[in-house]
Amino acid sequence: MGASFGKALIGMGLTIALIGFAIVLSAKLPWLRLGRLPGDINIQRDGFSVFIPITTMLLFSLLLSLALMVVGRFKR
Repeated sequence: MGASFGKALIGMGLTIALIGFAIVLSAKLPWLRLGRLPGDINIQRDGFSVFIPITTMLLFSLLLSLALMVVGRFKR
């Protein structure tokens, strides 16, 4: 295991920390509606509840892909 693996772990850790910060911040800022974006599915019936955050997952996927792309650029 070399220095490049360590840099990748730092990059992933920072990405996870940023996502966690966004989730905590979304509870305090009403305009940052993570989990309640258009396209997120929320079905509630008697004794049954389903929540599928499709748009939020796509947003996180995009942010994670961009962060890993930046980490990959620094790796070279």
